[in-house]
Amino acid sequence: MSHFFRRHPDADDIDEDDAVDPELRLRTVRTAHSTIAESIRTEDRAERRKTIRKKRSFFRSRSTKKRPQTAKSEESTADTVEVAATTAPPITGLRRNIYVNMPLPGDERAADGEPVVRYVRNKVRTSKYTILTFIPKNLYEQFRRIANLYFLCLVVLQVFPIFGAASPQTAALPLAFILAVTAVKDGVEDYRRAILDEEVNTSASTKLGNWKNVNQPKDPRNWLERLLGLNPPGKITKGVRKLREKDASEGKRIVLAKAGEDGRQSISLKDGDQYDGGYYAGAGGRRLDDIQSVDEHSYPPGADPKASISSFGPDPLSPDMSNWHGGSGSLTAYQQSVQSRSSVGVLDYSRRTTGLARWERTLWKKLEVGDIVLLRENEQVPADIVVLATSDPDNMCYLETKNLDGETNLKPRRSIRATSSAMSEEDLERISFVLDSEPPHQNLYLYHGVLRYHDPATGEAKQEGVTINELLLRGCTVRNTGWIIGLVAFTGADTKIMLNGGDTPSKRSKIERETNFNVIVNFVVLIVMCLISAIASGLLDSKSGTSAKVFEQGADPTSSPVVNAIVTFTSCLIAFQNIVPISLYISIEIVKTIQAFFISQDLDMYYKPFDAACAPKTWNISDDLGQIEYIFSDKTGTLTQNIMEFQKCSVAGISYGEGITEAQRGAAKRDGKVETIDPEEQDRQLAAMKADMLSTMNQTFKNRYIQPNKLTLISPRLVRDLADRSSEQRNNLIAFFRALAICHSVLSDRPEPQDEPYRLEYKAESPDEAALVAAARDVGFPFVLKSKDSIDIEVMGQPEKYTHLEMIEFNSTRKRMSVIVRSPQGKIILYCKGADSVIYERLRADHDPILKEKTSKDMEAFANGGLRTLCIAYRYLSDEEYMNWQRTYDAATSAVKDRDEEVDKAAELIEHSLTILGATALEDKLQEGVPDAIETLHNAGIKLWILTGDKVQTAIEIGFSCNLLKSDMEIMILSSDTLQGTQLQIEGGLNKIASVLGPPSLEPDKRGFVPGAQKAFAVVIDGDTLRHALSDQVKSLFLNLATQCETVVCCRVSPAQKALVVKMVKEGRNAMTLSIGDGANDVAMIQEANIGCGLLGYEGSQAAMSADYAFGQFRFLTKLLIVHGRWSYQRIADMHSNFFYKNVIWTFAMFWFLIFNSFDATYLYQYTFVLLYNLVFTSLPVIALGAFDQDINAKAAMAFPQLYVRGIRGLEYTRLKFWLYMLDGLYQSAVVFFIPYAFWTTGTAASWNGKAIDSLADFGTTVSVAAIFAANAYVGINTNYWTAMAWIVIVGSTLVMLLWIVIYSFFESPDFYLEVVVLFGNGIFWFTVVLSALIALAPRFIVKFITASYYPLDKEIVREMWVVGDLKDRLGLEHRRDVKAKGKLENAAMFHNPHARSESESSAFHHDVELGASRRSRRQSSIPQSPARSTSSSNSLTPLPVSRTNSHTLLQDTQEEFITPTARATLATSPASFTGSYYSASAIPVTSPSASPLPGSQPPMSSIASYPVSSTNTLQVPQVRGTIPNVPPLRPPETYEMHHIPEQPEHQQSATDGTFATAYDGLAPDEGGYSHGDAPRQSWRGSSYSSYSGEPHAM
Repeated sequence: MSHFFRRHPDADDIDEDDAVDPELRLRTVRTAHSTIAESIRTEDRAERRKTIRKKRSFFRSRSTKKRPQTAKSEESTADTVEVAATTAPPITGLRRNIYVNMPLPGDERAADGEPVVRYVRNKVRTSKYTILTFIPKNLYEQFRRIANLYFLCLVVLQVFPIFGAASPQTAALPLAFILAVTAVKDGVEDYRRAILDEEVNTSASTKLGNWKNVNQPKDPRNWLERLLGLNPPGKITKGVRKLREKDASEGKRIVLAKAGEDGRQSISLKDGDQYDGGYYAGAGGRRLDDIQSVDEHSYPPGADPKASISSFGPDPLSPDMSNWHGGSGSLTAYQQSVQSRSSVGVLDYSRRTTGLARWERTLWKKLEVGDIVLLRENEQVPADIVVLATSDPDNMCYLETKNLDGETNLKPRRSIRATSSAMSEEDLERISFVLDSEPPHQNLYLYHGVLRYHDPATGEAKQEGVTINELLLRGCTVRNTGWIIGLVAFTGADTKIMLNGGDTPSKRSKIERETNFNVIVNFVVLIVMCLISAIASGLLDSKSGTSAKVFEQGADPTSSPVVNAIVTFTSCLIAFQNIVPISLYISIEIVKTIQAFFISQDLDMYYKPFDAACAPKTWNISDDLGQIEYIFSDKTGTLTQNIMEFQKCSVAGISYGEGITEAQRGAAKRDGKVETIDPEEQDRQLAAMKADMLSTMNQTFKNRYIQPNKLTLISPRLVRDLADRSSEQRNNLIAFFRALAICHSVLSDRPEPQDEPYRLEYKAESPDEAALVAAARDVGFPFVLKSKDSIDIEVMGQPEKYTHLEMIEFNSTRKRMSVIVRSPQGKIILYCKGADSVIYERLRADHDPILKEKTSKDMEAFANGGLRTLCIAYRYLSDEEYMNWQRTYDAATSAVKDRDEEVDKAAELIEHSLTILGATALEDKLQEGVPDAIETLHNAGIKLWILTGDKVQTAIEIGFSCNLLKSDMEIMILSSDTLQGTQLQIEGGLNKIASVLGPPSLEPDKRGFVPGAQKAFAVVIDGDTLRHALSDQVKSLFLNLATQCETVVCCRVSPAQKALVVKMVKEGRNAMTLSIGDGANDVAMIQEANIGCGLLGYEGSQAAMSADYAFGQFRFLTKLLIVHGRWSYQRIADMHSNFFYKNVIWTFAMFWFLIFNSFDATYLYQYTFVLLYNLVFTSLPVIALGAFDQDINAKAAMAFPQLYVRGIRGLEYTRLKFWLYMLDGLYQSAVVFFIPYAFWTTGTAASWNGKAIDSLADFGTTVSVAAIFAANAYVGINTNYWTAMAWIVIVGSTLVMLLWIVIYSFFESPDFYLEVVVLFGNGIFWFTVVLSALIALAPRFIVKFITASYYPLDKEIVREMWVVGDLKDRLGLEHRRDVKAKGKLENAAMFHNPHARSESESSAFHHDVELGASRRSRRQSSIPQSPARSTSSSNSLTPLPVSRTNSHTLLQDTQEEFITPTARATLATSPASFTGSYYSASAIPVTSPSASPLPGSQPPMSSIASYPVSSTNTLQVPQVRGTIPNVPPLRPPETYEMHHIPEQPEHQQSATDGTFATAYDGLAPDEGGYSHGDAPRQSWRGSSYSSYSGEPHAM
């Protein structure tokens, strides 16, 4: 009996370290199938640990003193969401009691009888400012810039005349202009948010009026409203009145008549002039079904109305049911007539009522906690509302959470049982209860409340639990439900979605924050200059016996040298103020506005279905787009379309389906395969197969419900097998699709029952279910109708009716669902579908092993192809077995405690001994271009994380579908429900990575990962584990692990957790982050990231409203970052540097002059030059540089995304660059001052009219002209893209300066009159200016030449390829000279024929080809593969594929040139002897046009041949003619793209990839087909992606 005393194993120890090997390294998986299987195993282990922990806590509680029971709320908490309360974080705050028709207790009333607790309004505000707070708050934000504070101090100082300021009033204008322009920009941005807020707040809603809400005070106004007499209680505001008048003017309204004896609803229409002030229905037994429906809302509510008065009336298909009772079409038939209800729950018919309560229209912002509201179908939920009653006889209602999380599938909710009988206004006056609610918190998946009431019959105190299943969240939309009565529990800022959103942040770009440091540096320099001047001035002033006493009498402000030194210090502060450039901020605002305009006008980011371009909403952070290191993306609606398509299936071991997924295309590209048929051709062939399939189906059987345009399972062989009556496979297919039509929880609907009686639409809790049932419908097995006790389907045109006995629902613990039905033959059948591992555990012992193996291999191949798989099985039940089990199951469902566990145990008793019918494979449709976009972002060095609320398996499937997770990755799954277990697994993951990659490097110049450079790792983590990983004890470890991985997938995370993950990376790694999403649950992470992007939707998007950039599709992110972001960052960085430079050269030239005038702060320049230098003479060139400059073309930037890494590493704007520009400005200031000074001191120059050039104005003007010449020419040297605009502003600004000298010289002035006559006629002046500018600019020019020629950056190589190389040709772009020469001789046919080409004109591709090879093999061998897409050379600086149209056009000229003798000679050359042109972009991929198939070949459905790629196609640094030997490098050369990474060992593909069947599988073996018994199956080899490759060819 020793085992009775054995210690119970600690729950934390059970399987906790199963994932960690004995060497403390976390085990990893690779393929999609194995990753999903491992995630299921980890979840099972977690469930076992929870169960054991719960049992242990039960036994411990038996030994402790029982606490008094406070609630029996456990009775109704059976169907809570699958987020265990034990793992939820503690909820802080005070619980709230909401009273309905009950007086407030004494402790909740104030002395005046008013409620003590006050709740927030339902009005929400996402804008930063209000009318009252705009000026102070905006000024505070602007004066966070240190420079603005500095300028303000200078403006104040210049007011005092002692400091010698020339024009104090003028000095304040630049600062006032900056503040005004910035304030207007911020105001416009915030006004747009305020407009959207007002649109939401003034949306229409319906609440119970003429009824007292005891939870609200009689006068809820604040002290200011009371003082001003605004909005007195009871007054109908203007907005509400206009809403009610609008509703009254719409004509007819519905008034109810009592139900007749037959129970039917009669509806009469009365004229709108009988409208009685906005109340909809009366009391006295009237039903809610007769209340007029309000308009359907999109987000924001008020758009796209669909409901109209014509919608009311009986359903023609169900004349005895009200159309609005439960939906339309077959949904109506599913509802049962509601019987008359007696006193039940909280409803007390003996309670007296006033009978005055009426439904009335109001605005969202008018709703308060405790109000009772009415929601109709297609309305949005205005607040967090507890469901009291619904139109459904089972008290169910359905929500669409698209605005919340982007999902369009329906979420079921139910009403509280005690209140479900309330149906009219009178009923609502008769109910009485209190809702004890938890305080507001962020968790979207958890709610706990208790409904307390007294039984009307016995007076006994009762209570019922309220969970998240009875709570409707703000922003959701009511679907498939006639009406809902609810109680407002949380309003406004207390609603869950608003709590997850947070306050709208004020974002500042990284360069702007860095500018504060530069301003401080310049300010320190300024103080040093002023101190030197003040000290020197004081010392010189203190000397006696100098000539100053004779010639400068009265010049000093005081007689004290110390005071005079202080005055000099302040005067110098004013004179040298330009060293801190106030015009920089004006120019930046102008530049960023122009950049935002260019982004908004980019047609490549225009999405036609939404008629929407990219909309920049925050203009001042565009340069951050060029420095993003981490992207955090939502899954549903962002990466995916939330559309499921039934692509493939396996029935009785035979695979069907010809579709090709994005994951398969992406895998083929990564594996070095080239599509010989482009996707358009594939689509055409699939369309032909589909037409053949439909034709065969029409000839075989009748299917009235088919929707050909929605048929996605394309397989002519499937239809042939169905048509073959002698085949056993026909019976297998019928049984399989019959199971799909029966085993589900889908509701069918006829949207247009009169016009289209056979059009069925399916509404489901999950899009997977709807896709399965829709596929069965289109193949000939439509699910027609579900009532309470029956399921009607058709089987190949023959109706069948099954009796519905029981449904065991799906949940994340069971990972399966089952339906038990009685067939028309009287047999009881259990159909079960679920994850393959779960179903296989429950198969009968004597199951056919061959079928198990074939189905398993098919599902593995499906999963590895990015498809979502389910296994379908069945078993027959005897009547006795079913009846015995039914009693057990009924007892389990009515259990008070541990109901979920009891139900699971009961299900286990019957879900066994199953037989496999087959497997399904669904594709979660990605948005267009997502895999390519992710590949491009990865090549740019950007890491992408997925943060989703979906379950782990779904996220893994999408990760593989979009090529974010790859089969060559080591994938680590973290799953633990304890802090210690989480820490153990994270440490194991770190050990695993360290054993392969070594210690991590956190150096800034190592930022940005290189795809394929080293072993790739990925992490998959669930929400519960993430909560522990984000704790203070483990956060640093998790951050270290996650940032070493190429990809991180976080599943089942709340919106708040998404924001915490973003914050962890942003602050922990000081990394630039971008978040992108489409739902309200993404707002928190969008606001937390440096850049927030929101995707627009058909119904609008809360994410787009809160984002910094809003656009239509995920793929637009690549153009936004790699082109616009990179340009913006480069432009702003260069603009900043040039701005500081030009102010240093100007200010220090004046400082050098102080040496020669006793440091008395005398201005060297004429004062108009001081004013106009930054305003006119030098501002436009720098603005043009920041707004229009391009180092490389947009197409070149997209072809070489690796160039983006310089932004990730912050190499374009460094402190070293700042100091170099400052030192360059210092040097040039000395040149432009001392060279004219040398000319002036060696001999006095004379003008052409004999006047001497010896005045201060003459000398100062010469220095200023030389400085302006140098400053503008310096910007020209740094300009990469010389357009007409660049010529105009650079040359024009200098000419304007000279023109100003001419104009101002003719104005009467003491120091500048006729200055143009003196200077412009003197050759010494011009010689001095030109010489000074040349000597000043020479070092910069020489350094730029040497670095570009001998130590070029990658972008300079690409730029040179673009300008003088053949990059344009390879990208399929025309040269300007070609455009000009159109129609000339060069377009003659002889120049396009191969025989007319010289050897130098041949392609740069070099292949070793056998001369005896066939023409077709030569053509195939001439198709190169992009190294950027292959693992062997992904690090070489090679362009990504360009558009297919350009490539196709380009290849027309080159596809035949290898047939010529010249070409053969070229091709026969050894690759070792080839030294390609530096300017050649020979690695750029081109797409071959489809070749006609040769006899006996496989049909070219979608076959892809692989061609080995040379791993030496890196761009070589050019050697300039006359190379200087042994030139020491001025800086370490870039090694990011230039180094070749050795080829990684190729991952061996599983043999199970060969299980896909195609439309040609029915052919004989000699015709390209195979026999049924072949193993391994070869159909996959000739289908979607062939692994065939010919002989290797070097390139």
